Amino acid sequence: MRNFLFISLFSISFSFVAANTDVKETDSIRYSIAADDAVLIMIDSLMADRMYNCFRYCELKKDSLFSNEHQELLDSSLSSRLQILDNESPFELVYNQYTRAFINLYVNKRRKLSSSVLGLAPLYFPMIEEVLDRYNMPLELKYLAVVESALNPSARSRVGAQGLWQFMYRTGKMYDLKVNSYKDDRMNPYKATVAACEYMSDLYKLYGDWNLVLAAYNSGPGNVNKAIRRSGGHKDYWKIRPFLPRETRGYVPAFIAENYMMSYSEEHDLFASNTMLYDRKIDTVEISRAISFKQLANYINVSEEELKFYNPMYRLNYIPETEESNTLCLPVDKIGVYLQNERAIYADIRRVEILDSLAGKKKKEIAPEQLVHRVRSGEFLGSIANKYKVSVRNLMAWNNLRSTRLNPGDRLTIYSKGSRPKRSSRIASTSKPALKNSGTYKVHVVKRGDTLWDIAKMYSGTSVNELKKLNSNLNFKRLKPGMKVKVRSIG
Repeated sequence: MRNFLFISLFSISFSFVAANTDVKETDSIRYSIAADDAVLIMIDSLMADRMYNCFRYCELKKDSLFSNEHQELLDSSLSSRLQILDNESPFELVYNQYTRAFINLYVNKRRKLSSSVLGLAPLYFPMIEEVLDRYNMPLELKYLAVVESALNPSARSRVGAQGLWQFMYRTGKMYDLKVNSYKDDRMNPYKATVAACEYMSDLYKLYGDWNLVLAAYNSGPGNVNKAIRRSGGHKDYWKIRPFLPRETRGYVPAFIAENYMMSYSEEHDLFASNTMLYDRKIDTVEISRAISFKQLANYINVSEEELKFYNPMYRLNYIPETEESNTLCLPVDKIGVYLQNERAIYADIRRVEILDSLAGKKKKEIAPEQLVHRVRSGEFLGSIANKYKVSVRNLMAWNNLRSTRLNPGDRLTIYSKGSRPKRSSRIASTSKPALKNSGTYKVHVVKRGDTLWDIAKMYSGTSVNELKKLNSNLNFKRLKPGMKVKVRSIG
């Protein structure tokens, strides 16, 4: 059991609570993070250790993390071991030339991948088995996730299937896996597992045979039905196998081989590869406010890499605010830290945002009624418009934006009430033109939002065509702030 340091709790004005005693200083305001409850930390750790060890398939080999040594495969041993597994399974775990070829693939040719899967199993199998049990489905189906994605929830196939269970967009929609710019439920390990169980349950109602369910899961019921017809009406996988798509012909043998490899890994000197990310015990917490991975990492001392690894469903490393709460996966030892400090974290995020907004005011170039907002990670036009109570359309017009895409660090000009230009006008039309005299013509210095039409409108007697003639060296489709445009001097 680990030794725990009992850190006394303390509080100061505007203080936070966390599992370390680091003191951070932001914008001249000091805040410290006090410890999570030490007894609760111990209980969480003990329960996580028991759960993790229960699902560990083999111990990490201490002297050699990974061995490339070729393993001899004896047909008699392979056959007898598969017979043992078959006796305990509703699947037909047969031994033949096809399953032998895939056993050789996982045991010899792809040993590194198999070691990685063994290391990832304790992270995902507890959840998968729990969902399978709820749907009263064979627990061996957890190995299907290995065949599909090698237990990588961020996996993407060449045809666009994604996640632990490799859902295509359309099939995912059928089983309530939502996809938008911020979230992709196909890469949510839990939601995708629920969807996979519902899909396979539906398939079993159609075929009543688990091997045919596997084939239909891989290639679709349409291809399985065609194979059944071409085989003369047989409803046995091995008899319709020659009529299935090439990839599906190896699907069931691969599934059988994964059952074997995961059950007899140590007999072939296969051990779990281990990294800091794989070996961490994780749990989930509901989150109802918007926050970026970068912000969260700073407050609870977890790397952005870890947050991305545990939460692959958030496409932009940002958790949006939605009507329903979102799920956040964290290492067990950080769950308590987050819950203890939830309110204080969001209060400080809001404080920093206000300070950033005030710091963004330009005293010389922009009138007092104008603000400059510096875009932070995770922000988008809609959230910024809501913050300042303006419309997205005005934001785009004031900043000459042709796309809603924003990057952290971008600066947006925002007009407060009473000084906003009319919806049909641009920023430059609300202020005096920036001019420099130069002989028979003047020079207009382009400001954000200016177009040739805007500039021509500012100077009586000037047309867009005349501006083009005077400035033939300029790219008029890409006017940028600071560029100089010649304007004919009248009188």
